[in-house]
Amino acid sequence: MNSANIVGRVGQNPELRYFESGRVLAKFSVAVNRNSRSDQPNWFAVELWGKTAEVAANYVQKGSTVGVSGSFKLDEWIDPNTGEIRSRPVIKGRRLELLGSKPADSDSDTSSTSSPNDF
Repeated sequence: MNSANIVGRVGQNPELRYFESGRVLAKFSVAVNRNSRSDQPNWFAVELWGKTAEVAANYVQKGSTVGVSGSFKLDEWIDPNTGEIRSRPVIKGRRLELLGSKPADSDSDTSSTSSPNDF
C-alpha cells in the first residue's frame, strides 16, 4: 500500500504550471516537524494536479499550515555535474487541507479533493 499523509508548513509559494492539454500542476515543499523541538524538520516535495492545484495556487503561501494526503512517487534524473543518477521522493497529493485561517475576503470552502482521474 502506497499512502502518505503529512501536516506541516509550506516552504515557498506554490509554483503553478499550465500544460497545453489543459492540465494544471502545482509544486511546493512542506516542512514536517519531528518529535523534538531541537530536531530539524523533514522536508517533503508535493505535487498537486487539477482543481486541487488551483486551490493551492490561490490559497497556499509560504508559512501556511496544510495537510496533504496522497501517495509517494520517486523522481529520478541524471545529475548534469556528476553524471550520477539522483532521486527524491515526492508526494503526489490527492487531497489538500488548508489548516490555517482563510483570507478575510474569501467565502469559499478551504479544502479540496481531486479524483484519481486528475492524475
